[in-house]
Amino acid sequence: MPEPPGIDTALAAELLTEFLRDELQRRRGIDRAVLGLSGGVDSAVTAFLCARALGPHNVHAFRLPYATSSASSLDDAQLVVDATGIHCRTIEITAAVDGYLQFEPDASARRRGNVMARTRMVVLFDQSAKLDALPVGTGNKTERLLGYFTWHADDTPPVNPIGDLLKTQVWALARYLGVPEPLIEKAPSADLEAGQTDEGDLGISYARADAILDFLLLGYDDVQLAARGFELRDVRLVRRLVDATHWKRHLPTTAMLTGTAINEFYLRPVDF
Repeated sequence: MPEPPGIDTALAAELLTEFLRDELQRRRGIDRAVLGLSGGVDSAVTAFLCARALGPHNVHAFRLPYATSSASSLDDAQLVVDATGIHCRTIEITAAVDGYLQFEPDASARRRGNVMARTRMVVLFDQSAKLDALPVGTGNKTERLLGYFTWHADDTPPVNPIGDLLKTQVWALARYLGVPEPLIEKAPSADLEAGQTDEGDLGISYARADAILDFLLLGYDDVQLAARGFELRDVRLVRRLVDATHWKRHLPTTAMLTGTAINEFYLRPVDF
């Protein structure tokens, strides 16, 4: 089976550092960044990039645990804080989440997880207003393509430096940046349920998914991918996830009544 695509880590680090400076400081006149620090490799890489771009004193990370969150995730997040020197604050979201869920005692695990994810965004956006900062996203390209995120939560921040990096590329960049090894080696998890892992939820490893996505995005069909050595079962799974979650990667669909519908026709010159 073909390997996932590689990455020039030195070039990527330089480009993403400049991307953050350009999007925050030059375009918006904002010097500070806010991000959620989960203890996973994606948020760790984002924190390292923000520290490089803006200086650690201008980066405010937030650990936002729920009652069932893994204690080790808090410890892993602290490794990032210690390595970068960024600001960090822990805000427990249990009371806020349970304040709503007390009215929905039969909510499924998925619904509860979505409430947690969206509550975390409420905190980050409010803290950004308090700190005169901009929320920075931490979702990678694989998660975004497979729809493995909560709409109007994980993908809500207006700037995302790693959104075009596949998960395997994020791991490579993490090693280059010096992200602590425990975060790179741990099994990725949304940490919304006990024992939850990304690959268990998705039904495929990131390495296999990334290799398939690399060809799928170039227009290869299932037969062509199978001829290249991919398991047809894996190909169909990845394609189904991408197709079924297309709507999650776009702003709300607007009913067009004029020729200047926002995001449909109306674009500033800089948007072209």
